[in-house]
Amino acid sequence: MKELLTRAISGLLYVSLLIVSMYWQNALLVVLFVFGLVSLAEFNKLIKLKAFPLTAIIFTALYFGFWYWCMIHTSNTGTNEAIQILLVITIFVNLFLIKDLFTEKKIPLFESKRYIATTFYLSSGFVFMLLIANYLNTFTPFLLLGSFILVWVNDSFAYLVGKNFGRQKLFPSVSPKKTVEGFLGGLFFACVSSYFIATYTETLGFTSWLILAIIVSVFGTLGDLIESKFKRQADVKDSGVIMPGHGGLLDRLDSIIFAAPFIYLFLRILSYVS
Repeated sequence: MKELLTRAISGLLYVSLLIVSMYWQNALLVVLFVFGLVSLAEFNKLIKLKAFPLTAIIFTALYFGFWYWCMIHTSNTGTNEAIQILLVITIFVNLFLIKDLFTEKKIPLFESKRYIATTFYLSSGFVFMLLIANYLNTFTPFLLLGSFILVWVNDSFAYLVGKNFGRQKLFPSVSPKKTVEGFLGGLFFACVSSYFIATYTETLGFTSWLILAIIVSVFGTLGDLIESKFKRQADVKDSGVIMPGHGGLLDRLDSIIFAAPFIYLFLRILSYVS
């Protein structure tokens, strides 16, 4: 009972901090930055990369660099090209991580790949969260909040459905508790929640939020599995201890970190189509 209460309080503080920060652009900027640094430290420990000062500098430069270019130099065409380059590289790296998830017994972690992963898997994920919240150079926090809600709904119902009805294992070698039924349950309820998000946020239409629900469920689950594989290789249960009852901050953000570039890609495609 005490553990459940600790877990509930810890999770509530995390969710409350995120939601409250969405109402002020500078607050969200700071919160995501701090979350990014903590997640980076946890990830460095997982992959045994003893270069946190250097990776923190790279993260800070990417994070505030893209924020400055997008917010201050909104008419700079070079900014758009820089985002496109970062997006292509990030998705390319993420696709390789998906390939490693399915084809490699262990994700190869030679020195250069460690730096590539910290830069274009983790750091870029937070950059694209920031870009989603400032979509088309306008502060649009409900796009990011809606994405987080989809992640939370997907994770919660994947757990509940999997625990009560799960029979077929999804990826037993990496995450023994995840089931196919749980994944489908999370996907279904994320799609249902997309209707309410579209209704109450008035940001995108229902069809767009429905597609985002599918993107979040698929790529969020893959992100969760990839982080689980990193943890299995490091022989640890959690990425950290900063959230009592939950583990590390990376454990809570792994889905949105991995899904964020794909969410942003869809939003870019949507803007071109419309």
